[in-house]
Amino acid sequence: MSASHDISRTVLPIPDRPRTGLVTYDAKDPDTKYPPIMQLRPPKGAPNILIVLLDDVGFGAASAFGGPCQTPTAERLAARGLKYNRFHTTALCSPTRQALLTGRNHHSVGMGGITEIATGAPGYNSILPNTASPIARTLKLNGYATAQFGKCHEVPVWETSPAGPFDAWPTGGGGFEYFYGFIGGESHQWYPSLYEGTTPIEVEKTPEEGYHFMADMTDKAIAWVGQQQALIPDKPFFMYFAPGATHAPHHVPTEWADKYKGKFDGGWDKVREETFARQKALGVIPKDCELTSRHKQVPAWDDMPDALKPVLRRQMEIYAGFLEYADHHVGRLIDSLEQLHLLDDTLVYYIIGDNGASAEGTLNGTFNEMINFNGAAALETPQFLMDRIDKLGGPESYNHFAVGWAHAMNTPYQWTKQVASHFGGTRNGTIVHWPSGIKGQGEIRTQFHHVIDVAATLLDVAGLPEPLSVNGVQQIPIEGVSMAYSFNDPSAAERHETQYFEMFGNRGVYHKGWTAVTRHKTPWLLIGEQVPAFDDDVWELYDTTKDWSQAKDLSKAMPEKLHDLQRLWLIEAVRYNVLPMDDDLARRLNSDLAGRPVLIKGKTQVLFGGMGRLSENSVVNIKNKSHAVTAGLTVPSGGAEGVIIAQGGNIGGWALYAKGGKLKYCYNLMGIQYFYVEADSVLSPGDHQVRMEFAYDGGGPGKGGTATLYVDGKKVGSGHIAATAAMIFSADDGCDVGRDTGAPVSQDYGPHGNAFNGQIRGVEIAIDEASESTDHLVSADDAIRIAMARQ
Repeated sequence: MSASHDISRTVLPIPDRPRTGLVTYDAKDPDTKYPPIMQLRPPKGAPNILIVLLDDVGFGAASAFGGPCQTPTAERLAARGLKYNRFHTTALCSPTRQALLTGRNHHSVGMGGITEIATGAPGYNSILPNTASPIARTLKLNGYATAQFGKCHEVPVWETSPAGPFDAWPTGGGGFEYFYGFIGGESHQWYPSLYEGTTPIEVEKTPEEGYHFMADMTDKAIAWVGQQQALIPDKPFFMYFAPGATHAPHHVPTEWADKYKGKFDGGWDKVREETFARQKALGVIPKDCELTSRHKQVPAWDDMPDALKPVLRRQMEIYAGFLEYADHHVGRLIDSLEQLHLLDDTLVYYIIGDNGASAEGTLNGTFNEMINFNGAAALETPQFLMDRIDKLGGPESYNHFAVGWAHAMNTPYQWTKQVASHFGGTRNGTIVHWPSGIKGQGEIRTQFHHVIDVAATLLDVAGLPEPLSVNGVQQIPIEGVSMAYSFNDPSAAERHETQYFEMFGNRGVYHKGWTAVTRHKTPWLLIGEQVPAFDDDVWELYDTTKDWSQAKDLSKAMPEKLHDLQRLWLIEAVRYNVLPMDDDLARRLNSDLAGRPVLIKGKTQVLFGGMGRLSENSVVNIKNKSHAVTAGLTVPSGGAEGVIIAQGGNIGGWALYAKGGKLKYCYNLMGIQYFYVEADSVLSPGDHQVRMEFAYDGGGPGKGGTATLYVDGKKVGSGHIAATAAMIFSADDGCDVGRDTGAPVSQDYGPHGNAFNGQIRGVEIAIDEASESTDHLVSADDAIRIAMARQ
């Protein structure tokens, strides 16, 4: 198929042209004519495209925008490209990513929140409508090679299992021909749960051998583009490079964190002032910009306990090292493009954050996020944190910094991630580099833009039209505007004049330099906050043509202007599917109340040997209730060894396994305490049924219980578990049958070589009354019947 401009590209896939003309009987006939096979390519001059999207990086973090974290790659690209200092995101990860990849507002494409809190409402169901084909698919159907690396947090939670469907996965319906990364909001950087395409893969190297996901995904990206150039160099590529950095957990090699030792000893208030001064010197904020005041909800550095300050300083050293480490690997990718002589002809977007810096780490920060997620933040006393200071950022941690650091990383603005009302949650420094298409070097662009503008820009520079139909489905228009008009005209009038914002009831609207905003929820109070009715929220008004940072509230002086903008917000909210707003996160977390499907129904589940990488949404929930785990085994002649079934990782979970020939159970309480129950005799060779029964103590969530082990119905061991996880084991470490992938749950075995050495015929997990068995045996017929009933 010809790549010339005479092809109609508004209907995708581009229909094949029927053969016309004379049909001869014999190909040797001199009248035989037919055109050669033409390969599909974009219009001549379409550039390669690289989008780099970092995670949870605020406007005031990277040195390219005056921050304390060194980002030499960002500075290098900015020196030959453009800095956009009024580029905006949605204030949260899944929504920003869905908006980026579709060119539509996040509520228009079902992503009013993260996938884990989806509801039945159209703006919040986490389902990408087939009327909004993602940009990767559009580019692929126009002849681009496409690949994604890193984070994908746009898959509905009931579709995240290895069974699919894969419609929302990058290589399913996402339009990417290759994917290497993780599915979900965050990943253990030392022990990630990874997919290549839709196939789970295991990392062979350990942290001790130098493994880190940031380096790994960069290696894969460099290899992919090298192969692409070796085999189809005439075909431009679209690469989406989306690290987990710098989302929690903040995992980084110690030497990178140590580069910042002592640099944050003065605390977050001082860091804000120093960052503010650098930003003015760089010109990324105006000379007359005002540093916004610290809200009373954010503690002053001087008010923090002295006993905690060493840990707080180390948290920021680790975060800074993590950001520089991520930028370093982005630099490796950029170097590879330069070595292949591709960089000048590649449009690079380096978007430094999918939202503002995250304040989800609590006021004190956390050694293991799961502790806070399970409602046990009180355990993390200053002494608890000090005892683990040397492990922060390492494989045993799952750490996040304190609210004060997040606030400082969003200098000079108010608030943080989740707060879509204020620029601290939504303004992210962005660099555009394209020497073949941009004349200016080292220049700043101040036009207002939003992440939905990226897709429109890519089509514009590639010479491609918006598709009217994709796979037979009529498409809704892209809602962003191309940024290309500003590439070579720094004084061009901005074209993105109106933009609404909303996240968890935090909302605002921008219109021709004015913003009207209201903060509804506090970002670090995920559940239980007493919030006002939406109509009782207090709105603020800012003239950002004169007040860059939203420092001077004009709402009382100009009530009519405020009213006009409030009404505009409502109009935009109706237009883009924002209503009804929903601030009840506790209800939205409960699938039964939220109205989203669940993969696993009922009180029993049968799993089979070889199944693995099952997210917590893919396994019956055993938390806060009595349950039983029963497995049919064949023990080899040399004795039993290895994992039968495990769920979670080193930051929390449970495992049933054989050690030294004996059946053993481990309950890992959020990485804080390990409880073990061991059988009093070894498993003999041959067929056995092993079982662990957990009798929950009751009295509320997170309580303890008694674990009892049985072999062929005979009790062989028992022990008490003092407490359990109430809400979650791990964000990404799933459930595996026959081995424990990722970070190991138990200290009795390592991350590799822990597979069971015999045969596992099946494992049944049962909860509540279904877990009760008078003879402590499960009928094989019953197990098969239960399994088949689920098909």
